[in-house]
Amino acid sequence: MHSYLDRHQAHVLGILRIVAALTFISHGTQKLFGFPVMPPSGSLPPVMSLFWFAGILECVGGLLVLLGLKTRIAAFVLSGQMAFAYWIGHAPKSFYPIVNGGDSAILYCFVFLYLVFASAGAFSVDGRTRSTSALAGA
Repeated sequence: MHSYLDRHQAHVLGILRIVAALTFISHGTQKLFGFPVMPPSGSLPPVMSLFWFAGILECVGGLLVLLGLKTRIAAFVLSGQMAFAYWIGHAPKSFYPIVNGGDSAILYCFVFLYLVFASAGAFSVDGRTRSTSALAGA
């Protein structure tokens, strides 16, 4: 059983990376474009505001993670962004994440932190360039 699971580890890691990135990008598109729905505030954040920069990071960083391009660097930045978002935006409201609405920030923080250490997995540009360079050196 373990050997079967081990054989598919890179594929499941790649799927985790893709799904996390797709859902994360939607937070950025919501902030920047009001898509798929307007932000809870009812308006888009002003350009150059903290929420605007968060939207840029979520879209650009999320796209890098989605593609598996410079995954470790992008995931490191996004993990930090989510830690910052939790402590600045959620924790002051309540100690409990379910009450303060920060449960998704915590999960994103630790999924991205895991990607920093685990790398991109299957279906990634990083994986293709690594295998291409390994073939060139052989």
